[in-house]
Amino acid sequence: MFNFWSKPDPKEEQKEADRQLRKVGRDVERERRHLEREETKLEQEIKKLAKQGDKEGCKILAKQLIALRKQKQRTYTANSKIQNIAFQNKNISANVKLADAMSVAGKTMGDMNKIMNPEQISATINAFSRENMKMEMTDEMINDSLDDMLTESGDEEESDNIVSQVLDEIGIEISGKIAGAPLPGTDRIGESSKSKGLTNEEIEAQLAQLRN
Repeated sequence: MFNFWSKPDPKEEQKEADRQLRKVGRDVERERRHLEREETKLEQEIKKLAKQGDKEGCKILAKQLIALRKQKQRTYTANSKIQNIAFQNKNISANVKLADAMSVAGKTMGDMNKIMNPEQISATINAFSRENMKMEMTDEMINDSLDDMLTESGDEEESDNIVSQVLDEIGIEISGKIAGAPLPGTDRIGESSKSKGLTNEEIEAQLAQLRN
């Protein structure tokens, strides 16, 4: 049921105005075509009377022709005004749509601000940034420690390899106990050791120093 007390919808008013403007424009166009046909008839009648030598009749019809042409010119003016009004109406409609969009956007932002407190969001973001920074610093410290451990392990391994290489070069195996006899192919070293009269305790002490 139509409510006479209800506030008219601006969008519907815009649509109705567009319909009315189009209708008026069609009516004006129809009237102009009618005037053009009447103009053609008057011109033909004037020519006919002129051939007959009816000067008074020509004057009367000429005045009617002038009035008709003025009326036809008014239809062009009216049509221009109608087009201008239609253009303004479209601009108003566009502005109404823009205003509605801005209103909806503003309401949405207001609702979001109510739901999500900006201060709380800012505090949460700052806390997250701090925790993330701590994690990055912790990861960096762990990586540095691992690098140091791996470097130290590599140095120790390299040192052991050097010691083993030296002991191999002098013909002695690495073991918890050192055998009294030299390895095959190390007679010269054995002879040198015997000539110096080194005891097993002295040899073990030297090996311990090499390992350190």
